Amino acid sequence: MNANDALPDLDFPGHDKLVAAIDAAVGAGDEHAVTAALRSALCSMIRDQEVQLPSCVHDPIDDHYARREIYRSRDHGYSVVAMTWGPGQGTPVHDHCGLWCVEGVWDGELEITQYELLEREGERFRFRAAGGMHAGPGSAGSLIPPHEYHTIRNASDREVAVSLHIYKAPMEACSMFVPNDGEWFARVAKELKTDEAA
Repeated sequence: MNANDALPDLDFPGHDKLVAAIDAAVGAGDEHAVTAALRSALCSMIRDQEVQLPSCVHDPIDDHYARREIYRSRDHGYSVVAMTWGPGQGTPVHDHCGLWCVEGVWDGELEITQYELLEREGERFRFRAAGGMHAGPGSAGSLIPPHEYHTIRNASDREVAVSLHIYKAPMEACSMFVPNDGEWFARVAKELKTDEAA
């Protein structure tokens, strides 16, 4: 979606409640205060039976995990993206192009691995896994650059997982890191497309 397109704003049960909670959190102060407030708000919204994501976000896409932007704030600039992870679907190591993000698991379970950047030589990056977790429904975490390198994967071979991501601004591109030699990875620019949401 480009900047000239209409801003996405799907109607779903609890829409206004979710947006009000996010709006309140983004006014919390610096990026650390904002992401802490958003983590708390997102955990609360996931557990709130009045908030139900659009039905389309529960439909996986066979050949890639789905990214559906369900809301973009005119006033604050943030973007809310629902991601649908079919069994075994996941990401390579990637960054968030300098944007903070709060991610919460809505349904299912996701395996998240953080990576530490050890050194860089031009477009080659040396990473080491720096811890991972299995996140279930109602859990949320945040990424604040420069600590933004990670992978996400649905480890289940049967169940679909759904996560909600709140970005400081629309994330339309990122860097992917392709394994090269041991702990070394090559950076590849990736344009991020959004899938149809209805």
